[in-house]
Amino acid sequence: MTNICTETHKIRTVRVLIVEDEYILAINLQESLELLGYTVVDIADSAELAIEKSTQLLPNLILMDIRLRGEKDGIQAAEQIWHNLQIPIIYVTGHSDQSTVERATLTFPFGYILKPVREQELYVAIQTALNRYEREQFLSSVLRGMGDGVIVVDTQLRVKYMNQIAEALTGWRFNDAKDQNLTDVLRLIDEQSLHSIQNPMISAIEKETTVYLGDRILLVTKDGTMIPVADSATPLRNNNGEITGAVMVFRDDTQRRLLEERNLAAERNRQLEIQMAEMQRFNQLKEDFLTATSYEMRTPLSNIKMAISMLENVINQQDILQSTVPPVSVSIGRYLGIIRHECERELNLVDDLLNMRIMDTETYPLELVPIHLQSWLPEIVKDFQEIAQAHKQALEVNIADNLPALFSDVNILARIVSELLLNACRYTPPHERITVTVHFYQKSKSFKTQDTQSDLSSVASSSYFQIRINNSGVEIPLAEQSQIFEPFYRIVPKKTTEKLSVFEQSYQLPMIDYAPSSDTGLGLTLVKKLVQYIQGTIEVTSSHNLTTFTVQLPLSLSIVKK
Repeated sequence: MTNICTETHKIRTVRVLIVEDEYILAINLQESLELLGYTVVDIADSAELAIEKSTQLLPNLILMDIRLRGEKDGIQAAEQIWHNLQIPIIYVTGHSDQSTVERATLTFPFGYILKPVREQELYVAIQTALNRYEREQFLSSVLRGMGDGVIVVDTQLRVKYMNQIAEALTGWRFNDAKDQNLTDVLRLIDEQSLHSIQNPMISAIEKETTVYLGDRILLVTKDGTMIPVADSATPLRNNNGEITGAVMVFRDDTQRRLLEERNLAAERNRQLEIQMAEMQRFNQLKEDFLTATSYEMRTPLSNIKMAISMLENVINQQDILQSTVPPVSVSIGRYLGIIRHECERELNLVDDLLNMRIMDTETYPLELVPIHLQSWLPEIVKDFQEIAQAHKQALEVNIADNLPALFSDVNILARIVSELLLNACRYTPPHERITVTVHFYQKSKSFKTQDTQSDLSSVASSSYFQIRINNSGVEIPLAEQSQIFEPFYRIVPKKTTEKLSVFEQSYQLPMIDYAPSSDTGLGLTLVKKLVQYIQGTIEVTSSHNLTTFTVQLPLSLSIVKK
């Protein structure tokens, strides 16, 4: 008894409620408790009064008799008190029959003392109950305070515990989910197929090891909301190593996924920036190389052209071709023609490269003049009639007489139209038609826009011209239409013959010596840059054996002073 009393300074704060319908036994219990250093807050003699006193006084422990007066017994009262208040209860009863013990066990009591009660047994039972309750409350507070959801099931997959996070994620209150089947409370589906997957707690019990949730798993809440979740399940074992259930720890994976997607997007942007910087550096190197090469090539090519002209003058002045036998004189004349033609081709290629470089650097000087298309355009087309006739093609112009003047750069426009006409003559089959048409569209309102890239402003840009050059008998595959403006891109005809060498006797040199007819592979690329430089657009359509290039130009341009 001495050892028990020495512990009284540790247990004076323990407040006990006695529930006993026999007054004398209740008084004896109170004396024993007070002698042991506990505080008795009150005595109740019925289940209803016990519930009321527990709610009012909130004791630390309840000593509950099972047989009480009234409709409810102590087991029913204990179940309600624990459910509502979580106060530990020790049964103090004279009944130890199997049915009573089994009913009491279902309420998870913290002790079971048979009457008559001895002080030593009472002390041990109370301290054991308090220690167990303290440990359970500590674990419960840890689980409640976790940022992840926790669900515990038994081997029959009945829910035995859920913390508040699990309640929030699943939409189930623990009181409603308790003893429910796991698959009803925690429904998991595959994010892509939306088909149900096996719960990892089932797998953990079957495999007797920790099982992690797969990627892209959704939790279907009680109200049907789908939440991405992640984490793992592991089996629970008793002291003998036998599996008694499983616990699953899971969390809302939305924020992690959003962060992951942001990081991936940031990484993609960083990679794109690196690629763009590399492309810009490569393009700059390419442009610098082309510019330097073009200037370096133009000088020797010009010298070659001049040497050809001087050689022809010497031959003509000394009548060398007249003094030689006809086959030799014909060969000399042919080879000189080949040299001149190829030299012109290379000079035109160099000029195209230089012009493209000038367009890119926006240093090409514009000379804006009024252009009357109804008189100017037929003169341009006339220069190509001989080419069209030589190829047995029909070339015609359709243009109204009352068009307003187009204010633009006449040299750039002439190059654009010429390149498109040459392209049409080159690819149109014999006995087909090439048509040039001009339309003018004027809207009720006009406005002024500024193009910072070309230092030009478009006045009355709501009014514009459309110049269309279409040729029949040829169709560009849809896959190639977006590539024809790329440098050196060539459309391969459906039926081709092996290209002849310029030195073969059957090879025919072009009959028209026109500068842009060199077929350098940069014609349409340069055309697009020229059109954009004067604030126009160009597009190609090709279907039903007809190809059309449409150039749209604003009515007027003016140079903006910085």
